[in-house]
Amino acid sequence: MRKTLIVAMAAASLLSLAACNKYSAAGGNASGNAAATATGADAINGTWKADLSTVQMSGKPDQILLKDGKFDCSTCTPPIALAADGAFHPVTGRSYADSMSIKVDDDHDVTRTDKKAGKVTFEGKYGVSADGNTLTINFTDSSTPNAPPTKGQFVETRAAPAPAGAHAISGSWTPKNYANINDEALTTTYRLEGDTLHMSSPSGQSYDAKLDGTETPIKGDIGGTSVSVTRNGDSYVETDKRDGKVVSVTTFTVGADGKLNVTNEDKRSGSTMKYMADKQ
Repeated sequence: MRKTLIVAMAAASLLSLAACNKYSAAGGNASGNAAATATGADAINGTWKADLSTVQMSGKPDQILLKDGKFDCSTCTPPIALAADGAFHPVTGRSYADSMSIKVDDDHDVTRTDKKAGKVTFEGKYGVSADGNTLTINFTDSSTPNAPPTKGQFVETRAAPAPAGAHAISGSWTPKNYANINDEALTTTYRLEGDTLHMSSPSGQSYDAKLDGTETPIKGDIGGTSVSVTRNGDSYVETDKRDGKVVSVTTFTVGADGKLNVTNEDKRSGSTMKYMADKQ
């Protein structure tokens, strides 16, 4: 899984991404003067921190139904249909989980837990506001071995009501914002050395990618993601694959203002995320 926003964000929503696929997020301190002094190939070198306030998301609303003891997420990739009985049930087609549990805590709160090979890789606590119009997801991702977990919060607003008799989490939800993301998910270091771009993150993941588009594995990623990077002028284009299929394409460029401009396209959901990052 890709846990740094700078190198991966992959969709417009944490429900379709973290709760159902994978995720990440951002925030930051500006030091634009330091970044602006670098030009050309050297501009990418350094440590960057994503700025949550600049995040722009587009994509279809998330569709969730929790009713009659069953949880369904038709917009998840792949879709989820699971008994909401608090027990772990086998799931297939997922890179970061081979079993999941959905536990109904009360009429406004639900806990989802993912495991792979017996180890918890993700926990999400979903809470619906008293008026039923805001969904807050507090998440912890611990899928990267020997690395600190990624923690944070994602908020969505109701786009369509829950069906009659369904749990409050049900209905359509539109992404609003991220908050309280820890630094491990926000920070990425790049170093350009000859024809190779090195990426590392305190989230425990890294790669060393030739700029000719050669695929290379992402170290620390238990989902088996590979990356290829090409350069187009001052821009870098990173393509991520799993099981031979493209899952996301990220373009990042250092602008004249010294900020890193990032656009990520999730090829599975068709969603897009844009944001900026500041050099530390």
